[in-house]
Amino acid sequence: MVPDLRLVIQLQDLDNRVDELRREIASLPKHIAEIAKTLGAHTRKVQADRAALVANQRERKQLELEVQTQEQKVSKLRDQMLEARTNEQYAAFKREIEFCEAAIRKHEDRILDRMGESEALEQSLKSAEAALNAEKQQVEAEAQRARERTAADQRSLEELQKQRQQVISALAPEVCSAYDRIRKKRKGVAVAEATESRCSACHLALRLQFFQDLRKGDRVMFCESCGRVLYYNPPVEADQLGVEPASEAQSLEAGP
Repeated sequence: MVPDLRLVIQLQDLDNRVDELRREIASLPKHIAEIAKTLGAHTRKVQADRAALVANQRERKQLELEVQTQEQKVSKLRDQMLEARTNEQYAAFKREIEFCEAAIRKHEDRILDRMGESEALEQSLKSAEAALNAEKQQVEAEAQRARERTAADQRSLEELQKQRQQVISALAPEVCSAYDRIRKKRKGVAVAEATESRCSACHLALRLQFFQDLRKGDRVMFCESCGRVLYYNPPVEADQLGVEPASEAQSLEAGP
């Protein structure tokens, strides 16, 4: 295989790895943003539970003040009832006292209801705060891993860019120009392998003479259909890998 063909294959591999790193670097902030959405939901839950608990406590305090006011009013009415001079006056004070006492009982019932609600709200708030704290730790851990991964990816990207520049410097200018032009046109895939007499990118069959010339590997050739740089990798035989073929006896022992 001629050096330019080896170099252009290497360049395609480097560019694939560069693109993969760039996609990963771009995806990490999106990943953190998605996690942060969950954090925002938990934050809003805590805020809502706190607001509900504050409103509950405010209403209870208002009801307790109402009870205190009504009790003071009952106390005054009892004093006034003792000074009543007629039955009508006495009955009027009594009705007023009964009205105030009914209001007191109503307020006290509502206070008990709010106390029961308060317990549930406090428990909900504790759970929401625990979930929020756990989510904050998870988001921070994920963010830290993302920062570390991004830094590692950036270092790898810089190294690949250096390697890419070295390959480009060694590559024939006309081949490099053709590679860049094809890569832009073919969505990043400028080099393809020929397998079973077909281009592995466009899957169209190659002419017999073209395929025979391609197998020689003595020049850079382009697919006559899609225009990509084509290369041929012959199958590797067992003896080329240093593997001894199994004897007939070993084959029989292994069975079908």
